[in-house]
This record gives sequence, C-alpha cells and structure tokens, in this order.
Amino acid sequence: MIKRLQKQYALSQQGAKDLVKGCLACVLQNLSFMFPVGLLFFLVSDLLNGGVPGEKISFYVIGCVVCIGLILLTTYIQYNATYFATYTESGVRRITLAEQLRKLPLSFFGKKDLADLTSTIMADCTFLEQSFSHFIPELAGSILSTILISINLLLLDWRMALAALWVMPIAFGIVGFSAKVQEALNQKAMDVKMACADGIQECIETVRDLKASNAEAEYMKGLEKKIRAVERRSILNEFGLAAFVVSASLVLKFGIATVALVGSILLIQGSLEVITFFLFLLVVSRLYDPLQSALQNLAAVISTRTNIARMNEILDHPIQQGSSRLSNKGYDIVFDHVGFAYNAGEAVLKDVSFTAKQGAVTALVGPSGGGKTTVSRLAARFWDVNQGRITVGGMDISKTDPETLLALFSIVFQDVTLFDNTILENIRIGNKDATDEQVLAAARLANVDEFAEKLPDGWNTNIGENGCTLSGGERQRISIARAFLKNAPIILLDEASASLDVENETLIQTAISRLIADKTVLVIAHRLRTVAGADKIVVLSEGTVAEEGRPDELKQKNGLYARMVQMQTESQNWRLG
Repeated sequence: MIKRLQKQYALSQQGAKDLVKGCLACVLQNLSFMFPVGLLFFLVSDLLNGGVPGEKISFYVIGCVVCIGLILLTTYIQYNATYFATYTESGVRRITLAEQLRKLPLSFFGKKDLADLTSTIMADCTFLEQSFSHFIPELAGSILSTILISINLLLLDWRMALAALWVMPIAFGIVGFSAKVQEALNQKAMDVKMACADGIQECIETVRDLKASNAEAEYMKGLEKKIRAVERRSILNEFGLAAFVVSASLVLKFGIATVALVGSILLIQGSLEVITFFLFLLVVSRLYDPLQSALQNLAAVISTRTNIARMNEILDHPIQQGSSRLSNKGYDIVFDHVGFAYNAGEAVLKDVSFTAKQGAVTALVGPSGGGKTTVSRLAARFWDVNQGRITVGGMDISKTDPETLLALFSIVFQDVTLFDNTILENIRIGNKDATDEQVLAAARLANVDEFAEKLPDGWNTNIGENGCTLSGGERQRISIARAFLKNAPIILLDEASASLDVENETLIQTAISRLIADKTVLVIAHRLRTVAGADKIVVLSEGTVAEEGRPDELKQKNGLYARMVQMQTESQNWRLG
C-alpha cells in the first residue's frame, strides 16, 4: 500500500506512511465527535424513563469532561499527523524534484520551459500541501469512520440504517463520475496558466527590447488576453466542480427525510422504539455534515491528478546513469560514427567520426546549424547519442556517470551564467573547496584582477543578477577563471570572444592561451582567424564532417574551409559608404 501511495501521490516513503497516519488520526477525531451523541442518547433515555437518578449526575458530568478531553486529544493528534507532517513532506518533495532535475539529460529541458518547471516545484507542491493537510486525510477519515458507524447502525436496526445510508453511494458516485470532466477542465486550466506564466516571464526578460521597439502596448494586449483566459478558465472550473458537488450534497440531504419518514411509519406500526428513532435522528444529523465536506474533498482530490501527473513526469523520466569510476587511459576524445537527433526524424549529426588528440587544439568550424555546438555538448554527455559512440581515453562516456565524467571537463560557454553574489564566489563555482588564495590565483590568470580591484568592494563586490553590473568581457573573464580553478584535463570552448571588442578580445585570448596549455582542447570557432594556429580543423556541414586536417592543408584543398576563410576576409575589409 505504501508503494502504491508513493506512486499515486508522488510521495516519499515516509510521506506515504505519514499520510496513512494522518488518515487514521482523522478517523479517531471523527469517532470522538460521536461520543457526545452516545452520551446524549443515554441522557434522553433516562429522562424518558422518569428522570435522571441522583447517582447518575456525576456519570454525565464526568462523561462531558471525558468527551471534551477526547475531542481535544484527537484533534491535537490529527493536527500533528496532517499539518506538520505535510509541511515536512512538502520540503522533501521539492528537494526530490530538484535532485531529479539535476540528474535528467538536457534533452528533457529542451522540451520544457523555465516557467513550467518552476510552477511544478512551487505551485504544484503548494497545492498538494493543501491536499495532504486538508482533503485526503479528512476524506479518508470521513469514509472510514462512516463505515464503522454504519456497521453499528445496521446492527442496531437495519431498516433505519438503510433509510439513512442509501444516499451515500449515490452522492459519492455523482462526484466520482465527474473525474474525467474535472481532469479535462483542470488540464485546460493548467495550459492557460502556463501560457500566462510564459507570457509574464517573457515580458520581464524582453522589456528592454519591447521598450526599444515601442512594442510594450501591443505586447501587453496579448498578455492581457492570456490573463483573462486564466480568469475564464478558473470560473469554468468552479462551475464544473460545483455542478457535481452541489448535486451530490442535495442527494445527501434526502437521507434525513427518509430517516424521518421510515421512522415515523415504523413507529406507527409499533415496530420501532421512540428512543431508537431519536438515536437515528441524532446520528444522521451528525453523520451527514462530515460527509458533505467529504464530497468536496473527493472533488479536490480528483483535481490533484493533474498536478501529480506533472510531478511524476519529472520523477519517472529516465535519468542518465553510469559507472562512478573513471577508467580512461589518457584524454583523447573519439567520435565513432556518431548520429544524433534532438527530435525523432530530425537528424542533426549523421555518421560523424573524428579524434581530438590530447595536448592538441581541435577546432570545430562550419556554417551555422552544421552541428558544432551539438558535438561539443555530446562530448560532455549533456545528451546521449542515438547511434555510434563517444570515448574519452578509450572510456565509453555513455557508460559513465555524467557528474563523474564532467570532472574531466572545463567548459567556457559563449553565453556566461553568473550568480547574484561576489566575484570571488562566482569564480569559486569552478571548485567549491578552493581557498581564497587559489581563487585569486585563477582570477589573475584570467585577467579578472584588471577590473575587480577597481571596484568599490574589490573582490567582494556583488555583481548582481547574472552579473548585470559587469560588461560582456568582464563576465567572460570570470567564466574563464572558473575553468582555471577547476583545472580539468579537457577544455571545451564555445568561442568566448566572438562578440567582444578588440581590447577585451585580446585579454580573453591571452587568458585562453594560458588555460589550454597541455590539455585536450575542443573549440567551436566562429572567427576562423582565431583558430589559424589550431592543430586540427574539423569542418561540419549539415551534420557531417565535410573536411578535416591542419589549417594550411585545408586552405590548399580549396574546399569549404578555404571558401569560409575567403568570405570572412572579404567581410573584414568591408567599409561603410
């Protein structure tokens, strides 16, 4: 049962156990509310038989105190078993989702956007907090306690029991049959919410471009439509839910009428005692209140399926696995007849084979869309190949744990990601255990000291979200400093100086020259002059290796590489006017 609950509600093992405890606590609380009914029954029975004897007064006083004590105790237990346990499980669930995301291949993120994943971790988890603290335990508690009470009613008088209970399966059946309708409504509501969240995030991220193009007003019209769509869907959801819950609640009310009607007939016939009739009226008046809440809780539990499905999509997604031990002999990178597609039927690489030698610089060049970036990402196992294999020092990377494999790589991306922290801590990302002296040494090799020591707080200056207070060249130098600090034997470079001014380009190329010494280097080159001294050029075109060799050899072949060099030379000589 525990495993089934884990799967059905995206819970940890402890969370599933706590859910069971919460349900049992709700059963105890509901049963405790029936004790005053029993006490009242005995009191009325005594009154009908000539009054309350003096010796029984203390019994009823003590009984009242015991009932109050039981209700307080069971309520305390129920509160701890549901609310406190729920908040603990909510934290565990968010951490579990984050850990799972860390292990997923980048192919998963290519099909998801940031707003969607953020909503799953935050909004969906928050909704389930409410479900596990309110809806599910109270629903289970109501059903189980009702079953126990119903058994006793049937033993007391099956005719009156049937008059009281016949409405229950009909009421719950109405809400149960609404499941497919609710799921469809919830899915549509989730779709418009995600579209709205995407629109808001896009608006914030592109506000500079919108202002520059005077497009804010037009964009806001589209965003307003998305917000109104969320509003309309929320109203439709409420109406869809209410139609079933209200109908079921109305059916439930017929139970009181049938108990009164059947009881009256049986009293007239003389086959039912007045005190038993009174007891049934007391019980059903107490019995239907929690059941009415249970109907609402059942509808709410059904609506959680959409949120749980979104979580399970993350939790059930296959992760990249492999050996946590490195078995490579050297650091040659070999692509052996590699084929790859991001989406089925859309091949990006076709039968790609080449070797990037240890101690040499191998440059990947070619037209845009030729597969250069894909090759570099596959080398670090950001994705897994569809055919062929990639080895590092003879070790098949598809059989190596990704995090273990990445210990061999230092990567400098063209688009740098920095954190809202100090310069020192941003560089320390390269090696979290590095001392300040080691961080500073790496920073100086990357020429970060050239600007860091001029800042108000020096190395401890906070650089803002994604380094917003720094220039593009300064941000790139911090990225290169990370690579120096990591000091991995393999360097992947997505040409870091492609969009920088001449001064920054010179500083960064100097830093890169220091970084790549005596390492296996795979560099994506956009400016061919920056790789004129490379040991090997691999020209990628339309997902295949069109040419490979030394730069001088490829120029003499007068093929694609030679034409690209000629075109870039001509573009450099272009002048206005």
